[in-house]
Formats: sequence, structure tokens, C-alpha cells
Amino acid sequence: MPKMKSNSGASKTFRKTASGKFKRKKAFRSHILTSKSTKRKRNLRRATLVSDADHQRVKSMLQ
Repeated sequence: MPKMKSNSGASKTFRKTASGKFKRKKAFRSHILTSKSTKRKRNLRRATLVSDADHQRVKSMLQ
């Protein structure tokens, strides 16, 4: 039986950390930035971790 393909969109979106969690970028950073405060935009730059509720779903998409 052939190998399963990983979800190519998910492989570009998520990165696995050394501890086995998944890193992701935050949303709301692409357009209409004039109405958002500087502090809000600065905080959206940072990466964050995928929540525990979505961890299993992301893991299955990347296998």
C-alpha cells in the first residue's frame, strides 16, 4: 500500500516544535491594518501554539 500524503496546506502552515507541539501564525494580520492599534498589530506578529483541542487534528493532517 502506498504512503499517505500529508496535507500540503497544513505542512506550510504549521511547524512542529522540539517538544512535539505545533507552532502557527496568528490571524487578522493581512489587511485593514489602519483600524487596528499598533499594540494589537505588534502582538499579532508573534507565533503561538495550536490549542490542545486542535492538536490531534493538526497531527493527523501532517502525517
